[in-house]
Amino acid sequence: MAEKKEKKELTVEEKLKALYKLQTVNSEIDKIKTLRGELPLEVQDLEDEIVGLNTRIDNFKAEIAQNETNITGKKSDIEIAKSAVAKYTEQQNNVRNNREYDNLSKEIEYKNLEIELDEKRIREYTAIVKNKTEEIEKLKEYLDGREIDLKQKKQELAEIVAETKQQEEELREQILKLEETIEPRLLTAFKRIRKGARNGLAVVYIQRDACGGCFSKVPPQRQMDIRLRKKIIVCENCGRIIVDPELAGVVPEETEK
Repeated sequence: MAEKKEKKELTVEEKLKALYKLQTVNSEIDKIKTLRGELPLEVQDLEDEIVGLNTRIDNFKAEIAQNETNITGKKSDIEIAKSAVAKYTEQQNNVRNNREYDNLSKEIEYKNLEIELDEKRIREYTAIVKNKTEEIEKLKEYLDGREIDLKQKKQELAEIVAETKQQEEELREQILKLEETIEPRLLTAFKRIRKGARNGLAVVYIQRDACGGCFSKVPPQRQMDIRLRKKIIVCENCGRIIVDPELAGVVPEETEK
């Protein structure tokens, strides 16, 4: 069986052309993303906010349930204490001496204090339930508004995505094909430079004797090297790959006198 043919080694000029083409296609996708503007982030922020609001509502509901359980428990304790008071009061009628009477009186007093404390706790728990219930109502009202906002933002985003979907898919297919022609090391460098660039430009051409990315002046000898296309040259200031205007398909501007 014949051995698989090795991929043809590209010349530096061919590599530069492939890189510049890759940049232009990526820039087209960047324009589509710009068209969408902040909508994707706004949608994500709204979704996160809604999740947070629902979590707060659930936490408040759990607090209400716990406090209602506490109220039920305290009411039960009050009934038990009242039964004890009734029992001790009845026993006072059958005491044999003052000491027994005093002991029962202390027990009655202690149980009445317990009842007062439990009633105080019930009022506190009831206030918490009322407060949390009101908070839930406010949150639900606010949540309804945010859900309406999210629905509108999603609809706007879906419309823009629908308009640009086919174009973006075609551009991404072009990117994949171009990336297959570029050696991994160079492609990694391109992606790293592009990621670090504010405007997403990893490959630029000379404009008015300057780097088209950061606009730092490019020395004449370096411009000559760029025009020769014998090696890949990067801007000494911003690190972007620089190509000559002709390779980029741009007619150089005449030098102003």
